[in-house]
Amino acid sequence: MSAQAVEHLSKADAVLAQLIRAVGPRRPEPPSDCHPFETLAQAIAHQQLNGIAANSILRRLIESCGQGAFPTPQMILAASEASLRGAGFSFAKIAALRDLADKTLAAVVPDAATLRQLSDEEIIARLTQVRGIGRWTVEMLLMFQLGRPDVLPVDDFGVRAGFRAAYGLRRMPKPRALAAWGERWKPYRSTAAWYLWRALELERAGTLPLPAQRIRLPRVKRTRRARRRKASAGRAHRKSAPRGRLTRAAVSAARPRRSGARMRSHRRRGPRSRAPGSKK
Repeated sequence: MSAQAVEHLSKADAVLAQLIRAVGPRRPEPPSDCHPFETLAQAIAHQQLNGIAANSILRRLIESCGQGAFPTPQMILAASEASLRGAGFSFAKIAALRDLADKTLAAVVPDAATLRQLSDEEIIARLTQVRGIGRWTVEMLLMFQLGRPDVLPVDDFGVRAGFRAAYGLRRMPKPRALAAWGERWKPYRSTAAWYLWRALELERAGTLPLPAQRIRLPRVKRTRRARRRKASAGRAHRKSAPRGRLTRAAVSAARPRRSGARMRSHRRRGPRSRAPGSKK
C-alpha cells in the first residue's frame, strides 16, 4: 500500500515527489485498536491542554470513576459533577463527556465493529454530533486508529504549514483551496498529509528542498456563509471608522499631491497664456 501510494503521489505532483525523495519512504504504524467512546473521551480531556496535564486528568478519572479501568458510559453518567471536577474536568468538558456517554448509549456513537463498516463521511457525520467533537478530531481517529488511506485534514495547522513550506508559498493556503489541490492525491491523501507534516521537520532542520516548480492554487468560490461573514466584517468596519475631521484628513492625505509648478499654476488668476500665433 505504501509503495503504491508513493508511486501515485510522485506521478500526480512534482513538488510532492521532491518532498517524498527528501523524506524517504514512509513506515506507517499499524492502526491501534479503536474504542470510540474511550478515544473520544480522551480527545475531550486533551482539548486545550498539553499531553502531561491531560494524561493526569485521565488517570484521576480512571482511579475515581472507573475504579482502575477506563469508565463506561454508564459510570460517567452516574458520577457526580464534584467527582468529575475533582479529576480535573472543566464544566464545559463535563458537559461534553456526558453528551458523549448519552450518545454512545443511544448508538449515535457506534461500537468498534459497526464503526469499521461505515464510510469516512458517515463516521464524521455521526461522531461530530457529540458536543465538543469537531471534524479534525474525527479525522485523526480515521487516520491513526482506523488506518483510513484517503483522509486530508485541511484544517490542521501542520498540514497547511507544511504545504506552504514545501510549495514555497508566501501565505498559508486556505482549507478549501488545499482541498481542491489535494484532489489529485486521491486515493492516498492520508499519505500526502503525512509527508506535509514531515516538511515542517525538514524546514526546521534547514534541509527542505526548494520546490521543483511554482504553483498557483485553484481559486475557490466563497460559500454563502463566507460571503455573509465578509459583508458583516465590512459593516462592522464602517461602524467603527472614525468620523468628522479625522476621516476628512485621512481622505486628504490619501490624495496624490500636486507638484509645486502645478500648484502655482492653479493659484494664478486670469486667462491662461497662449502660444504665439494662436487664435484668440
